[in-house]
Amino acid sequence: MEKKVAVVGTQWGDEGKGKIVDMLSEKADVIARAQGGNNAGHTVVVGNDQTILHIIPSGILHKGKMCLVGNGVVVDPEVILNEIKHLKEKGVSVDEKNLLISQNCHVIMPYHKLIDIAREEKKGKEKIGTTCRGIGPCYSDKATRSGIRMRDLINRDILEKRILANVAEKNILLKHYFKKELIDPERTLKEALAFGESLKKHITDVATRINKAMREGKNVLFEGAQGAMLDLDMGTYPYVTSSNTTAGGICTGLGVGPRDIDEVVGIVKAYTTRVGEGPFVTELTDSTGAAIREKGNEYGATTGRPRRCGWFDAVVLKHAVSINSITKIAITKLDVLSELKKIKVCTAYELDGKTTDVFPADAYELERCRPVYELIDGWESKISGVKEYDALPANAKAYLKRVEELTGVPISIVSVGPKRDQTIEVKKVF
Repeated sequence: MEKKVAVVGTQWGDEGKGKIVDMLSEKADVIARAQGGNNAGHTVVVGNDQTILHIIPSGILHKGKMCLVGNGVVVDPEVILNEIKHLKEKGVSVDEKNLLISQNCHVIMPYHKLIDIAREEKKGKEKIGTTCRGIGPCYSDKATRSGIRMRDLINRDILEKRILANVAEKNILLKHYFKKELIDPERTLKEALAFGESLKKHITDVATRINKAMREGKNVLFEGAQGAMLDLDMGTYPYVTSSNTTAGGICTGLGVGPRDIDEVVGIVKAYTTRVGEGPFVTELTDSTGAAIREKGNEYGATTGRPRRCGWFDAVVLKHAVSINSITKIAITKLDVLSELKKIKVCTAYELDGKTTDVFPADAYELERCRPVYELIDGWESKISGVKEYDALPANAKAYLKRVEELTGVPISIVSVGPKRDQTIEVKKVF
């Protein structure tokens, strides 16, 4: 029986979605990305070869799969063309038969990146910690109905009109507020037209394609980007991304209905990380945090920035389960904790003298929260070669069971290393 499965991050991104999507892609016919842009990086390790993808779904590494980039994604044409080139150099076939981009995707223009950088500089200590890839300014133009879409790249008359109008407005902002260099509209138009010509064969009506695939009984995998705590509405605002990273964003970002999603798999690290600014209740700034960072190679796939590391936060995961309707959990990087004698799990917060297990709706409340920890015995043995759940050390299984108890959701996948074969499927997803 066909199945439609969504994969979403449950923390602040970087949970290992790329690896899990790669694994599940084997059983899927269609893999579709719904939101975000090249501020997300999905890393897949096959043998000793590592591939980092920022826009193209990681299912592209499997032959015979259709990969779709939905209308909710903002696309930097230069980045996606470089990805295509990089994949081809690795021997991966990429053409209109396995990669299609929604004609309604908004395009990240050069002025978006300039404004993103200038805005972060202007904020100084109050900066959000964006990747400065132009994501937020592109979504802003989308919301004000002044954006440029993929379909416009192959329509010179519309493209020229919109670029001239947008550059005139952005240049006023760049010159008088940010004190930065101006954008050349003619050069911008020329570059955009060239990008359109290169990508033309990939641009189509993705919503119609994906709904047709579902009617034909295909297995569909919906690939989320970033994590629930970065959701524009439900995350730690203002320290969030510019799109809806929860399961609801899959519906609007691809043109599918909520009843089209059969399972929601929430990806969670065995500990917690985040990149950029913002409150982080379980953050470790000591040697333990540094050790986790090094052992887990916790450096951003997109920026290379060191990730902030901390203990597993069950309050965050319970919140993510609730707002995503998560039905199964995939836990990653369990092996990173293998050398620890004792492991802490945050089961609640202390806020203004009161204990709560409800995630605060306000980031400034979250800054005042202190973790309430439960101490769990570590397993102090290597598990990166374990192939079966029953072969895991007793204490590792006890840790996983405690995660299930705290969230009320079963664990279906356990990752014990970065490679494809370092994955234990406890319960079948497809």
